[in-house]
Amino acid sequence: MSEQVVPTKGNLLATKKSLQLSRSGFELLDRKRNILIREMMSLIDRANQLQGSIDHAYEEAYAALQRANITLGIVNEVSQAVPVENGLNLAYRSIMGVEIPMVSLHSEEIKIPFGLMSTNILLDRAYLKFGEVKKLTAELAEVENSVYRLANAVKKTQKRANALENIMIPRFEQTVKTISEALEEKDREDFSRMKIIKQQKASKTA
Repeated sequence: MSEQVVPTKGNLLATKKSLQLSRSGFELLDRKRNILIREMMSLIDRANQLQGSIDHAYEEAYAALQRANITLGIVNEVSQAVPVENGLNLAYRSIMGVEIPMVSLHSEEIKIPFGLMSTNILLDRAYLKFGEVKKLTAELAEVENSVYRLANAVKKTQKRANALENIMIPRFEQTVKTISEALEEKDREDFSRMKIIKQQKASKTA
């Protein structure tokens, strides 16, 4: 780059401005990267907690279902009464320009969908436990997807920051140095030329 730039004061000012913009851009990208990493790490901690809660909820739900199956027999026919979930909502929020999903389930009072005559409290408990699993799964899906998006954003931001820090900024710095040295050399040559001209004029008038 420095070999292709004509060493003029205009080009020196333009290159200095580009250098300043590159440094400012790097600082902004570095700040963005740090914010995204902090957000991602907090979500990873939350995901680990949710995973433990889901594992425990699944264990309780399947244990409750097993007890219901023992007392009622296999409850395949009864399970047909369970309604299809249609209360899932998806929205987005922005963190430093990164769209993060917000998953929620429409919170209604849980109603047992099957009759009391053909079932018992053990099946009710299994149904409620799987309802807990459903909510936790939706929450975990939100967190894990957010972590994935943030990780991609951190990777892209890091790549851009590295390009500025390791390529563009050193290149502009070298160009500024090259132009400055060329202009200084030109000033010295002009000064020497003017000095010689003055000496020649002085010798002629002597």
